Amino acid sequence: MGESVVGHRTQVHNRIHEAIQEIRADIVKLSLDLHRHPELSLQEYYASERLTDWLVQEGFEVERGVADLPTAFVARRGTKARPAVAFLLEYDALPDIGHACGHNLIASGGLAAATALRRALPDPSGSIVVIGTPGEEDGGGKIIELEKGVFDGIDAALMFHPGDRTIPWRHATATAHLVIKYHGKAAHAASNPQEGRNALAAMIQFYVAVDGLRQHIPETARIHGIIVNGGSAPNVVPDYTEASFLVRALTTEEVFELVDRVTACAQAAALATGTTVEVEHGSPIYAERKNNHTIASRVSEYLEALGEPVEIPVLKGGTGSSDIGNVSLVLPTIHPYLKIAPLGTSGHTHEFREAAASPEAHEAMLHMAEALAKTGADLLLDPSFLEKVWEEFRTSGPDLPQ
Repeated sequence: MGESVVGHRTQVHNRIHEAIQEIRADIVKLSLDLHRHPELSLQEYYASERLTDWLVQEGFEVERGVADLPTAFVARRGTKARPAVAFLLEYDALPDIGHACGHNLIASGGLAAATALRRALPDPSGSIVVIGTPGEEDGGGKIIELEKGVFDGIDAALMFHPGDRTIPWRHATATAHLVIKYHGKAAHAASNPQEGRNALAAMIQFYVAVDGLRQHIPETARIHGIIVNGGSAPNVVPDYTEASFLVRALTTEEVFELVDRVTACAQAAALATGTTVEVEHGSPIYAERKNNHTIASRVSEYLEALGEPVEIPVLKGGTGSSDIGNVSLVLPTIHPYLKIAPLGTSGHTHEFREAAASPEAHEAMLHMAEALAKTGADLLLDPSFLEKVWEEFRTSGPDLPQ
């Protein structure tokens, strides 16, 4: 970059820092409000309204209900379409334990980044985009948006995820969500059980078969699930049972192979018990993740300058899954992790939920918002940086364990 361009970028970075300080109290207040009002996947009406109201007040043009999802939205600021930098917001919570994945921080942090960048670049020579992505925990909102064209014309997608350490990237498994339904025949369990066909017996045999299958799958794969309907009364032969299972593997191709084996277990149990079975996909397939190291490394530089220690990522061990993987295979995407809880604190727990409302978590979230905003500015202002990002995307593959 030329000296004048570097000077302009420095001015923009300074304004981003000032903007984060200006909005910090309101952003933390919003995050805590979302934390107190957890909503399940694709039902995030309160969160969607709060976030879009903020964006309207900040001068973004907001389109609600995109991709036929009532709680999804796209907000834009800028007179030219390209380059277009998108900040992705997640805001769904988990059943029973609320924001135990810290999505209140993802939403508020991404919102803070977009707001700070908008204030620093009120008339960008490109587009600042905010995409509300509901249903990450269950439903695959990003995948639906991707298929509906919401990500068309986006040059880079930026978001982060809370964790127990700060790392720039991490691999993630591909995942299929299977819904297993057994149909039998009801009968009185004492007076005429011979007339029944036990859907619960079928489900139990399926569960045992999957347990046996687990011994013979790669150590990087996972199969786990619950029975969500096991019958209605002990004196009635159950004529319907239902289970929800997740099948995970390193790649989408491996997931499909495992789904075939799980389906065979389900069909065998049906044959053995005289019942019938349906194996359905409860959500789109979540793909493996392709992290853009060029963008993530820039975010890490800014985090460290703000006093957030960044660890070297270790690509091994079990990981979760996210619909961000599907986006990452189509355009340069980052999904760094931000430490908000003591090392070893697992996500999807009561402890992690409480951490997501702590002052320490919000201070870290504001640092991440500033780092994301500065990186977004670099993508808009420095064509050579954006070209390096796309060169990596064209030549690299997904991050896989070593």
